[in-house]
Amino acid sequence: MSPPIGPRTQLCGVILHPAGHTRSPAMHNAAFAALGIDAVYVAFDIAPAGLGEALSGARALGVRQLAVSIPHKQAVMPHLDAVDATARRIGAVNTITRDGKRMLGSNSDWLGVVRALERETQLAGCDAVVLGAGGAARAAVFGLLERGARVRVLNRTRVRAEQLVADLGANGAGSLADLGGLPCDVLVNTTSVGLRENTSPVPAAAIRKDAVVLDAVYDPPRTRLLRDAEARGARGVAGKWWLVYQAAEQLAAWTGRDAPIETMADAFDRVGANPT
Repeated sequence: MSPPIGPRTQLCGVILHPAGHTRSPAMHNAAFAALGIDAVYVAFDIAPAGLGEALSGARALGVRQLAVSIPHKQAVMPHLDAVDATARRIGAVNTITRDGKRMLGSNSDWLGVVRALERETQLAGCDAVVLGAGGAARAAVFGLLERGARVRVLNRTRVRAEQLVADLGANGAGSLADLGGLPCDVLVNTTSVGLRENTSPVPAAAIRKDAVVLDAVYDPPRTRLLRDAEARGARGVAGKWWLVYQAAEQLAAWTGRDAPIETMADAFDRVGANPT
């Protein structure tokens, strides 16, 4: 059921394409209800060609906050009044927050990944490997470096991994096949491999015992990578927690209040159990 909308209800949402099935509205609306915030959060399917018009419309409507998802995280930056230093360093915006008439870009993805990992381990001084070289990988690498980890980036196309390493100052690049020969206390998969239930970006034998493994893929909730990791004696972190923590940071950026993490996680799970 959608929250009630009145004359003072504030509008928030997520822009993405295709819209598919996003759990962000359920999480944010549950948080608004728990905190007594008169706001509603909806999904907007915005094709790339319509991004500029969509942002103009959001300005005109007084939208308070927008999450930015694929494929807009880089393309949205020129449309904003300002982008904070962290988002510029990462090279992507996933949060737009209104400040008066200005629309300000930031990035909560990096905090989402580190807080998800910190449920299981301390990151300072660890050897971390990030699989992939897209926007999510950039956020993960930035976050791990900020927490004091040594980070290597592995990608199917090595040249993209090398570019990410050069941009963010990580410790090395390679191909996915290199994982088994690297020290790896923390493994983060940001590739889309795993969306099909029985696929993994790396062979099980390459996963180190006692490592902490986070898969950004959250549906299915226990991907092949996570099942392989647990079978090898590693600790798995579901992609759900990355999404929940980055959403919590978005809410805090707008309201200045601590987000109800467990309420948002419960809403995430309810959507998964009842996808329609």
